Amino acid sequence: MTEVDVPESHPRYDSLLTRHRIEAGVEKGITSRQGLIAQGRGEAFDYLLGERTIPSADAAERAAAAHLLLADHPVLSVNGNVAALVPGETVDLAAATGADLEVNLFNRTDERMRAIVDHLREHGATEVKGLTADGRIPGLDHERAKVDADGIGDADVVLVPLEDGDRATALGEMGKTRIVIDLNPLSRSAQAAEVPIVDNVIRAVPAITEHARELADADRDTLEGIVAEFDAGVRPFYESLGFAVEPTDEPDRYRGRKPAPE
Repeated sequence: MTEVDVPESHPRYDSLLTRHRIEAGVEKGITSRQGLIAQGRGEAFDYLLGERTIPSADAAERAAAAHLLLADHPVLSVNGNVAALVPGETVDLAAATGADLEVNLFNRTDERMRAIVDHLREHGATEVKGLTADGRIPGLDHERAKVDADGIGDADVVLVPLEDGDRATALGEMGKTRIVIDLNPLSRSAQAAEVPIVDNVIRAVPAITEHARELADADRDTLEGIVAEFDAGVRPFYESLGFAVEPTDEPDRYRGRKPAPE
């Protein structure tokens, strides 16, 4: 038994754990009530995936790790649901990739911001950005536009989990590489991202961390090769049909090859 009174062998353990953490987040003032609705929508998609990380998601998680390790200034954006669901795991990912943590909320209040910052510090974070809010994302007319100028404002790669697509789109217009975690592959965030990860955040964040640790000693050419080989549209499609995906002689172009039967 761990956080919930359910054994880990229970077939719906992850789902029940997720619900518990979201409920606790609301009680603690970290997660908004709208976050409960968003989590329920995501859980429906996860059920369709069999509540497991599919191969294309694992490939995306590996590409995400390579992007973060290659970045000059990676930042992990944290909202209320992320803080409730994977606080320690997000801190671990920041440590594994050298990324900054920054809280960014749609339903922003000083009380919620400080509660999330304190919650992340309770889970091992030493520095959390977001409270200064001395920068803005152009094109947004709501609270998510507020960023720290030396955080998301200065980042070249941003992890944007569990949120709507307007900010992901705006970050792209600023020239930033976007890594999105979203169980809905048709969401605006997933469609806008350079690296969309269609997976549950409670599996995705630890998986990216694991890949980052495995790649910690990789040279730049190796990391750039991982990034170059990943294509968000082509790879999952061909791999789902049993094709091997390989680069062509043309930049950013790939081909699917059906392996010969053994």
